[in-house]
Amino acid sequence: MEKILIIEDDRSLKEELSILLKANGFEPVDDMPCDLALLDINLPGKSGFDLCRELRTYSNIPIIFLTARESSNDELIGFGVGADDYIRKPYNSSILLARISRLLKRRNNTTFEKQGLKLNLSEMTVEYSQKVLELTKNEARILACLMQKDLCTKQEIIEYLWNSNLYIDENTLYVNVNRLREKLKNFLPDGFIRTVRGVGYRL
Repeated sequence: MEKILIIEDDRSLKEELSILLKANGFEPVDDMPCDLALLDINLPGKSGFDLCRELRTYSNIPIIFLTARESSNDELIGFGVGADDYIRKPYNSSILLARISRLLKRRNNTTFEKQGLKLNLSEMTVEYSQKVLELTKNEARILACLMQKDLCTKQEIIEYLWNSNLYIDENTLYVNVNRLREKLKNFLPDGFIRTVRGVGYRL
């Protein structure tokens, strides 16, 4: 049974979430270890943003912000500190469960192989010809997206990377892709990643 950490200061909402999760085969917990975390942002003491930053220093578990804060800036900050998804209250139970299942499924599928590259998402490493490189979280996710399709559009990579249809400056994606390309040049001079002008990227 997969464990879901709930960090929510509203006791009635926390109980509601616990009941929902139990009814759908999950085990709600109050502390680590867990398989996925649901974080509110407005918390006494440390904010959810601070807690997310702390979690990211030692764990790669999926993190979902579940919050009443509605501004696009808060959403961008949430993804910036390492969240995988951002859901506004009042939440739709079916959508929340679908997002949880999607993230857990993606987390469980942690290894990919294509063109001699071997990616381990859980360890955030890529191997080629017995050489191993460490990747950042964003670099590993971009590579995972590219390894699952022949061609990935910019929007597909953005949605895979940040789990959001929110507009994100394409330059942010460009910077992340270029950093990954530079690392992959340790394997091959062209860095594997090819740009498809006006569309996206492919391996």
